[in-house]
Amino acid sequence: MNATVATAVFGGFMLLTVVLGLLAVRGRGSGGGLTEWSVGGRSLGTVFIWVLMAGESYTSFSYLGAAGWGYNSGAPVLYVLAYMSCGYALGYVVGPMLWAYARRHGLVGITDMIAHRYRSPWLGAAVALLATVCLLPYIQLQITGMGVVVSTISYGAISLNWAYFLAFAVTTGFVVVSGLRGSAWVSVLKDILVIGTLGFLAVYVPLHYFDGYGPFLDRIVAEKPQWLTFPGHASGGLGSVWFVTTTVVNSLTVVIFPTTVAGYLGARNADALRRNAMYLPFYNVLLFVPMLLGMAALFVVPGLVGADSNLALFKLVVDSLPAWAVGLIGAAAALSSIVPMAVFMLVIGTMWGRSVLGALSRTGGGAAGEASGEGRPGASGGRQKLWSQLVVVVAGALALLLTYTAPDTLVRLSLISYEGMAQLVPMLLLGLVWRRLTRGAVVSGLVAGFALVCVLVFGGHDPVWGMNAGIVALAVNVAVALLVTWLGPRDTDERPDAEVLALEDEFPRDGALPQGGAVSPPVSS
Repeated sequence: MNATVATAVFGGFMLLTVVLGLLAVRGRGSGGGLTEWSVGGRSLGTVFIWVLMAGESYTSFSYLGAAGWGYNSGAPVLYVLAYMSCGYALGYVVGPMLWAYARRHGLVGITDMIAHRYRSPWLGAAVALLATVCLLPYIQLQITGMGVVVSTISYGAISLNWAYFLAFAVTTGFVVVSGLRGSAWVSVLKDILVIGTLGFLAVYVPLHYFDGYGPFLDRIVAEKPQWLTFPGHASGGLGSVWFVTTTVVNSLTVVIFPTTVAGYLGARNADALRRNAMYLPFYNVLLFVPMLLGMAALFVVPGLVGADSNLALFKLVVDSLPAWAVGLIGAAAALSSIVPMAVFMLVIGTMWGRSVLGALSRTGGGAAGEASGEGRPGASGGRQKLWSQLVVVVAGALALLLTYTAPDTLVRLSLISYEGMAQLVPMLLLGLVWRRLTRGAVVSGLVAGFALVCVLVFGGHDPVWGMNAGIVALAVNVAVALLVTWLGPRDTDERPDAEVLALEDEFPRDGALPQGGAVSPPVSS
């Protein structure tokens, strides 16, 4: 009976998710091109941008990984709050900069920006390949996370294999049709459920199991003090130096992460991004809940080891709440997998449709048009959108297939995903503000940094000297790029600075375009 009720509640919300995602494009017709599909026609306001970007950051990790870290180690998990809050502060400046640059030149992603900045479609294609390698593991992690949630809240009635397929089918079902706008609409439902369920659990669990926060915290201090200080319990040396360096490198990375940039570029104007950067940290407060509940589970369900520790929160839920409430919390957790997975798939599709397949088929156009492909909004835009939609299905299906057949492959790749993406920071951010930085320099730095990340992480040397391996590799990356820039040949790009850099006059506070910088009409207009 419990399985039937919980599964019915969960199934109802999954159906509502698909309906909402499809309704997002109602009345917009089928003629919208790549810009409408990939960045919502650059028309999303503050509220939709807020729920979308909160949805990207609040993933299945928040319900499973954060609780598991709290259960296993304690204090080191606070790095998530630290780097996201610092990243939002950086996003106050970086978001409008990238938004203005992309809008000025008709670009739809980081690979577009890199191709345009360095006048090199092949570099955009190469970055798309690298980013795909780094992003595919995140799709697999969301599929796996949702599968574990669904199997648990259905009391085992839905097998893991069927749950994995459900994650793929629901997400693909709306993102192929509705794109970023559909993800934003689904994010509204997801955020309502997340805020409601975590708010309830934050009150219910301490009262139900410990008679309040006071006795709960007193018991942690008395019995588990090592969970409250660095390096935590059995964390493998994740001390204060690791915490600071991880916060720095992750906060730099999150502002250029392809899914974050997709949210930036979907905004109606730059002020929507500035307001969003101020409001998003409030959402982070919710992350304290699964972290604390993970530590609460130490006393309620002791002895969880390995992957089972990630179920710490759900062990508390399934054991004490009625089936309908379990189904509701499961739907919130599942949507925390679906929304970010949708944007990951969307971004991979856009990168391939525009920067890889689009570059292969492009035969004419000027420098800017060659880099971005937006100059011909008719057949070209429609063709790139179709390619992007096909790649979405292929990327999701590949992640699903590897989840079934070789899950360890993507798990191992996930070890370098974030630290690998960090190596794009100089190429994008430094490149948009410093004209002298050359293509050869950024490629050399990227190769050196990414190679060092692989050596350190796969060699079991992360952290290294107590520091996050990603920041060590990033320092080498920047050093190599600067050295090649100063010692190597000068750039021969004769375009004016206004065509290459993100200049101060590209930051109109009212969202208006700078004079003299005409933008190709959006494909969706």
